[in-house]
Amino acid sequence: MNAVESFAKYLKSKELKFTKERKAVLDEMFHRGGHLDVEDLLYRLRKRRKQSASRATVYRTLELLVESGIVRKVDLGHGHSHYELVLDHPHHEHMICVSCGKVVEFSDKKIEVALKRLCKESGFEHTSHCFQIFGYCDKCKGSLDSKKPHANP
Repeated sequence: MNAVESFAKYLKSKELKFTKERKAVLDEMFHRGGHLDVEDLLYRLRKRRKQSASRATVYRTLELLVESGIVRKVDLGHGHSHYELVLDHPHHEHMICVSCGKVVEFSDKKIEVALKRLCKESGFEHTSHCFQIFGYCDKCKGSLDSKKPHANP
């Protein structure tokens, strides 16, 4: 089942309509991919697609997409939520540069195994997780290193 069918089925189960605005938000998430926030989506809908979706409609649609399991909400340390596709996308984690905002996606089976083991040992039923590392990317780290005073030999 593709995302449109999955979202339509979810909306029907909630007795909600699959409006053209909701479809436009879903389409834009698939077209753009990555980590989008509400402002990104509004801009793209209004400029690229010539759609008139209100901010409230975009927020509500994103929440429905999260509830349906098609999209997940992530905090990338920017003071607002970002959204990314999870349907038909492999699970991954994030490294976020606190200087430039660069986001690096990564997967590590050892982390996944360790999380499952910790949950099992604690008697905790794992349903989902979001693992993020905040620090400096190579470029920004290099910039910081060049600013450090060098010791005299």
